[in-house]
Amino acid sequence: KYDEIATEEEKQAFEFNISKLPPAVGDENLLGQLWQNLIGNALKYSSKSENKRIEIGYRENNDEVIYYIKDEGAGFNPKYKDKLFGVFQRLHKDNEFEGTGVGLAVVQRIVHRHGGEIRAEGEVNKGAAFYFSIPRAKKS
Repeated sequence: KYDEIATEEEKQAFEFNISKLPPAVGDENLLGQLWQNLIGNALKYSSKSENKRIEIGYRENNDEVIYYIKDEGAGFNPKYKDKLFGVFQRLHKDNEFEGTGVGLAVVQRIVHRHGGEIRAEGEVNKGAAFYFSIPRAKKS
């Protein structure tokens, strides 16, 4: 998915470490939008960083898969992490990074619609990580 989102310039400038992900069960278009928003944010907020590294991976629990994306970009103050997923909430000034402040709200809604949870970790100027779970398909 990243190769559809990243420009040729970004593909050259960034180091991408991407694990082979297990398929998620759900609406393909919505899950595509989720990844587009998360990868787009990682690219945007890492664009001014010295370390242009993005990692995408997962870990598995009994009943769910937890996917993650990590970057080494602008990050955010952890005390504001609860505001990240609000509509029109921005933790950076408009002149620092462009955007509308709806991307992560959309991501959260998609995750919740699929019965999962999402959380974020970050530190100013040290990057951010987003973890979201998608329940496994029920075995019949």
